[in-house]
Amino acid sequence: MSSTTRQLYYEAAINEALHQTMAADPAVFLIGQGVKSPWYVGNTCTDLMSRFGESRIIDTPVSENAITGAAVGAALAGMRPIVVHPRIDFMMYGLDPLVNEAANWHYMSGGKASVPVVVWGIINRGGEQAAQHSQSLHAWFAHIPGLKVVMPSTPHDAKGLLIAAIRDDNPVMYLPDRWLNGYLGDVPEAMYEVEIGKAAIRREGTDLTIVASSFLAVEAIKAAEELAHRGIDAEVIDLRSIKPLDRDAIVKSVRKTGRLLAVDGGWMSFGVSAEVAAVAAEGAWDTLKSPVRRLALADVPAPASRSLEQAYYKNATHIVAEACSLLGRGLTGKDVVQE
Repeated sequence: MSSTTRQLYYEAAINEALHQTMAADPAVFLIGQGVKSPWYVGNTCTDLMSRFGESRIIDTPVSENAITGAAVGAALAGMRPIVVHPRIDFMMYGLDPLVNEAANWHYMSGGKASVPVVVWGIINRGGEQAAQHSQSLHAWFAHIPGLKVVMPSTPHDAKGLLIAAIRDDNPVMYLPDRWLNGYLGDVPEAMYEVEIGKAAIRREGTDLTIVASSFLAVEAIKAAEELAHRGIDAEVIDLRSIKPLDRDAIVKSVRKTGRLLAVDGGWMSFGVSAEVAAVAAEGAWDTLKSPVRRLALADVPAPASRSLEQAYYKNATHIVAEACSLLGRGLTGKDVVQE
């Protein structure tokens, strides 16, 4: 098989994963709202309908519970469905078949049944869309035993994690961020998997560890480059998988650097940043040179005002500010953000 690598956009990498897995396995099908419309799913589903037909690309009415329930039932019957929710905010009605059924069937059947369903929930924030269209609920799903949760930050991982999720016999939450759709990256032409539960070290460093995921993993790399200009050598860990969490990678890095900045695109309280901080506290407490620092969203709904959004959503500038403060370089978040 060809090992050609070329540059693809994030959403094109998702599209290629769908084409390849559906061509390779007739049990794979896609169901959800707006799968024929770029307004809903961008370019991730381009040409799927014309290639595979309406029996495998099922464009549904607005009924999150029915769509998710149908996918879970199909998975129990031996299919490998992918159910897409164009906005993760709107899949609340689909939680019952996902949390009460899909996550539990393998355990309740004594391991005799599995539910190989991929729940593709698109994170869509910013653009003055306000609270009901701007939530990243990944920490919710990571709390549920029986669910795996992946959040790719690069086109390479967007393809590889989706293929791995489709082939997995467990229910997997696949949560790409629409902010990443226009990012280019190297993607092999051949089919491949990115291991679920394995973090990536995006940059090695010695002064502090920055742990992030999804869009903020990209921002963390930008922040590390800026920190290098300030004489701070930051190591960046891209979690890629929120559940299972690569605890060994976090502990190993923190034991090397002695400092941790846990960054997350969800809310501060009871979120992924808290879990990462706990992992470091349990596994590397004796090597910590300073208290663990967290950077996440304030515990308030997303604003609609563009100026408030700029303060609410975190980015490389905020990460630089927190890292400088953590290392006692005399900079506060307010100072750096106003530069």
